[in-house]
Amino acid sequence: MNQHLKAIFNSYSEVFFLKGLWTGGLLLAITFLNPNVAVAGIVAVVAAYLFANFIEMDREFLKSGFYTYNPLLVGLSIGYLFRITPLTLFLVIIAGIFTFALTHMLYSIFSYYFLMPILSLPFVMVSSVAYLAASQYTNLFVTALYPAWYSSLEMLIPIWISGLLKSLGAILFMPDVIAGTLLLTVIVFSSRILFFLVLTGYYGGTAISALMRGSWPQAFADVNHFNFIWIAIAVGGIFLVPSIRSYVLAMVAVATSTILLQASEVFWSEYGIPAFALPFNIVSMTFIYVLGIVRYPLMTRVMKGTPEDTLDHFLATTNRFPGEERTLQLPFSGKWTVWQGFDGQWTHQGSWRYAYDFVITDEQGSTFREDGSLPEHYYAFRKPVLSPVRGRVVTVVDSLPDNPIGEVDRTNNWGNMLIISDPRGFFVEISHFVHQSIKVKEGDWVERGSFLGLCGNSGYSPQPHIHLQVQVSEEPGAITQPFSFVSYLHGQQFQANNLPAEGEIVEPLLPDKGLSLKMMFILDQTYRYQVLEAGQLVAELHLTVRMAPDGTFYFDSGKGRLYFGSREGTFYFYAMEGSDPWLKAMFIALPRLPLAFREELSWSDYIPVGMVSRGLKKALTLFLASFSHRLDMIHTRHTHLSRGVIEGTIHAPFLRYQAQSRVELDEAVGIARVRLNDFELRRIIQ
Repeated sequence: MNQHLKAIFNSYSEVFFLKGLWTGGLLLAITFLNPNVAVAGIVAVVAAYLFANFIEMDREFLKSGFYTYNPLLVGLSIGYLFRITPLTLFLVIIAGIFTFALTHMLYSIFSYYFLMPILSLPFVMVSSVAYLAASQYTNLFVTALYPAWYSSLEMLIPIWISGLLKSLGAILFMPDVIAGTLLLTVIVFSSRILFFLVLTGYYGGTAISALMRGSWPQAFADVNHFNFIWIAIAVGGIFLVPSIRSYVLAMVAVATSTILLQASEVFWSEYGIPAFALPFNIVSMTFIYVLGIVRYPLMTRVMKGTPEDTLDHFLATTNRFPGEERTLQLPFSGKWTVWQGFDGQWTHQGSWRYAYDFVITDEQGSTFREDGSLPEHYYAFRKPVLSPVRGRVVTVVDSLPDNPIGEVDRTNNWGNMLIISDPRGFFVEISHFVHQSIKVKEGDWVERGSFLGLCGNSGYSPQPHIHLQVQVSEEPGAITQPFSFVSYLHGQQFQANNLPAEGEIVEPLLPDKGLSLKMMFILDQTYRYQVLEAGQLVAELHLTVRMAPDGTFYFDSGKGRLYFGSREGTFYFYAMEGSDPWLKAMFIALPRLPLAFREELSWSDYIPVGMVSRGLKKALTLFLASFSHRLDMIHTRHTHLSRGVIEGTIHAPFLRYQAQSRVELDEAVGIARVRLNDFELRRIIQ
């Protein structure tokens, strides 16, 4: 029963791009201010939901409310126009089912071919059809012909306030100040960012409309201005990560919609139907599509329950994982220096901008000994070159001579080189090998770290160095693509996935098998901990290893889930769901761990605001962080004291949060002890 209620309630919260049973339940309750509307909405959702179950749709997708909020809007629209009778309910049922089917179809098409949302387009299409068809149904009774309840509160408040409230209520087909007030209250408590966008969207669009019309009262009286509210919410806080730039784009979208709204009202009135949310859909889809095409960096990739949660997740993820999905291991052993990186000042330009050059330098920063007149004088010359990826060798060139120092081969830019096809869908080119030193041939399979050949000075190379690039095809010198390096050191600082700067001395850090095995948790295994605060035993924590549908493992405490996994030499706690404070403490104490050990090895990380703050303080921080993303930063720094003992500091200046952590790994598997300030977890060995 709970699952069915969740599906119905989520349909209501999805109308405002929110999630949660309480939010959906409150919105459902508000619709009962007009029982006619409320009943029609419920019937439409239930009809769509039962049909989805009848055709055996996956319930995990169905319970989100994504597929049923359009049928809900159609039901509300019919209940708003017609009095509830058996015939009206029949119309609501068939319209709800058709809207569900249309939603499913349009979503499949739009998501696959256009990579864009369908918003409430199915609702606009079916409601328009239903209104047109109903003009021929004389047995349907228009509610306007019968007594209806409306509040007189509108007469007591200024028009610029009543206009906002009525427009907001119109989203649920209740253009009344009481309904609008209740909806605004739900929005305020759910998301301050949405509340801000409601105000700026409505008053921004209404001001433009008033200037165009030459009448402020007329502009505030138009309840179709709910389109401005919806556009501001969708563009400014849902499909774009909340920021000053997203707010500006939202206002631009609202401004452009004013013309479309007036045109829609004129055109649709010819057929005796309202414009519904057509302007909202057209304008929002247009902006979202264009921003997706240009790869706008603040497009929302993972949508959480509220814009604040989406922002928190985005900023934490961006800071925690700055690298690319195209990941490479450094193509050498030992310490090398970055000679040229992306957009380098010499040759890494235009189509070949995404490339790296490495040399070896001494303590004085020189790349050679003696007078540097011969290739043999250079520290990098004839040093081993290792495979940065696993894959199939598709191209090998090995017959070109090494250049004398001071000369370059302008005809064969890449010199002796090879190209590896990575199964992940890209190609890696490594260039400037020593003449006839390459030890693999076309068709060979290589693993990361496989010996390929020796660093040389062939091709367009003024001195011996390793050139590395990721490209779109196996053709030598093809267009390059962004990439990043995993598991490497800069001094004693560990980088899990990043790009070193020019001049940095780096070396690969290979995983330690023993440490990797310590952090390999067995499915369904339970780990028990004593929970202590200020040295006093307060509880016992049981963590069971589970696996999510997408294959990610997590610790399940009954009150929360802590997701984890190992990836390319690093163990991560990825994210947390629920409200378990002890799981939060474990996340904060050790958000990541290099799966290799060196004395005094250190690393940095970032964690979400939701890990260390809650309530009003969290809400205020995340709202302000939408104007300055730096406010959201909670920085951690950890250091290996000894094998299996890690100490850390957690610092959040804006939140005035400070913490000290200490984690001790178990001798066999897992974590033996976690300490965060006065809080402690101690493993119970059975």
